[in-house]
Amino acid sequence: MARALELAWRGWGRVSPNPMVGAVVLRDGETIGEGWHAEFGQRHAEPIALDMAGAGARGATLVVTLEPCAHQGKQPPCVDAVLAAGVRRVVVALADPNPRAQGGAARLRAAGVEVECGLMAAEAAAQNAAFVAAHREPARPFVALKLATSLDGRIADRSGRSRWISGPEARDWVQWLRAGFDALAVGGGTVRADDPSLTVRGILQPRRAPRRVVLTRRAELPTTLVLVRTAGAVPTLVFATEGAGPGAEALRGAGVEVAEARDLAGALGALRAREVQSVLVEGGGRLAGALLDAGLVDRLYWVQSPVWLGEDGVPAVAGHRSLPLAEAPRWRIVERRALGEDTLLVADRS
Repeated sequence: MARALELAWRGWGRVSPNPMVGAVVLRDGETIGEGWHAEFGQRHAEPIALDMAGAGARGATLVVTLEPCAHQGKQPPCVDAVLAAGVRRVVVALADPNPRAQGGAARLRAAGVEVECGLMAAEAAAQNAAFVAAHREPARPFVALKLATSLDGRIADRSGRSRWISGPEARDWVQWLRAGFDALAVGGGTVRADDPSLTVRGILQPRRAPRRVVLTRRAELPTTLVLVRTAGAVPTLVFATEGAGPGAEALRGAGVEVAEARDLAGALGALRAREVQSVLVEGGGRLAGALLDAGLVDRLYWVQSPVWLGEDGVPAVAGHRSLPLAEAPRWRIVERRALGEDTLLVADRS
């Protein structure tokens, strides 16, 4: 199953809104077939792995990260391929949360195939967190907060300089991370201070470029910003929570979509209505604090660099209310690893 999960990652940035799926066919303890869902609309992991196994799949074991689908979509039901191959046993990590596709395990059992569910389910759910959230909490997108900080939790020095706190390996990884999200969001202060492009510039290019989103109080942004000047090429949205303001028309004239939202939850709901399934928030500190305060962050990606910026540095999270230790929520650690000289911590809201 660990190998199937590893294979599934190869679909990152290419299969959304579908889930990433990996599959392995085993016979007498040896791998005879492997597959993964590589591109939206193209073949699924199970039939690819079964084709590689060929006649050896009859009586073998299929290990797959998500329950084989039982419906006709852009591809035929994977259950049909499993039954046609004569597989004896299927081991599934995660039941399919999509009501249109689920039911594959029941069909396999009814046909006499041995089915086991739950092996490495937590890992599979974490891998496809946005897909799972889309079916369990459909009112808003899956929200991930990415922070790149010093050891003392600062995102910029006292002069506001943040380039570069993290090293080249971490910055390359961020480009890979961006490729897997439907939208990239920042606060108005970050746009004005950093003038980011919010595009994917890594080796992996996503199937669809993420939408660029600015969450701000009023839509008063200079038209000289990169996001505004390139809005005709990359969809760019500005959500204003205190009214659009007189600058909105200039932004609209440049191709920026400007909308009003009652609050951050309303802005996220409006994004979901635009078929945005996942959002990566990249700053700033007040936006991060407001999202955390409202319970709107599902995942934290924290890149910590071995540098100290001191108490005058810009804090990564601002305005977040303090709680007694006994009441403070504890997040679940998903991953820890090195990115060059930096350290990555991934944590999910419990």
